[in-house]
Amino acid sequence: MKMDGRRTSTNVEDRRGKGAAVAAGGIGLGGLLIYLLVTFMGGDASAVMEQMQQPQSGTTTEYVPTAQEQEFELFASQVLASTEDVWAAEFAKYKAQYRAPKMVLFKGSVQSGCGNATSATGPFYCSADEKLYLDLDFFNEMQQSMGIKGDFACAYVIAHEVGHHIQHLLGTLDDAHQQMARMDEVSKNKMSVRIELQADYYAGVWGHHEQKMFGSLEDGDLQEAINAAQKIGDDYLQRQAGYRDVKSDLFTHGTSQQRMRWLKRGLQSGDISQGDTFSIPESQL
Repeated sequence: MKMDGRRTSTNVEDRRGKGAAVAAGGIGLGGLLIYLLVTFMGGDASAVMEQMQQPQSGTTTEYVPTAQEQEFELFASQVLASTEDVWAAEFAKYKAQYRAPKMVLFKGSVQSGCGNATSATGPFYCSADEKLYLDLDFFNEMQQSMGIKGDFACAYVIAHEVGHHIQHLLGTLDDAHQQMARMDEVSKNKMSVRIELQADYYAGVWGHHEQKMFGSLEDGDLQEAINAAQKIGDDYLQRQAGYRDVKSDLFTHGTSQQRMRWLKRGLQSGDISQGDTFSIPESQL
């Protein structure tokens, strides 16, 4: 992905070194696999995650990023700037003004408008403060733990979280959350899948217009994002946890095929109006 010379976003908030220290190494994607394993074995996964995610007491020191982290930070800021340009233009088509989110960089743990979180949570968006949260170590984990390679795969992660912000601005995210508050656990999970698949679609819409506006995509970039979507599908992650028979009732983000399908649709159409994942039958997801 060609980003040399591209502008950086002014909506980046760096909190690295400002939070409490956490248990060394965090849990990251490996922790997710542990969570799945405990759940499938009938254990109390919430208790395990709570223990693993607890911030540990410690002193804060001035944070000095590594050279690689500086590269990741620059890239993430450029991608965020791109989402600002693309979505401002898309909202203008509907005579609406786009309100850009902030991106918070953190290390280990962070306090968001949605509560405390650790790196184990992975990148996430909080509609309460309209911020997306990212520990740059996640990009290393993608490469080393999941075999997800390429800069456009990293860009897809950011664009997906911005996709949740688009849902929030359009009212679909808040409406879905209100419905989930009245649902049983299985129904909540099914609604969550629809939320996540639409965010994948919006990430694809961004990629479509990023290419039209800047011509930044190179050979292999689209495949990088599709490969990333495939490797973070719920069914793929369950198999990585050692189970051949997937448990669809536990899906919260969608299968690999679903995530790839909606990302591709967004990349091909570039049309925000074609991303309705809520009113179609589950079989068509």
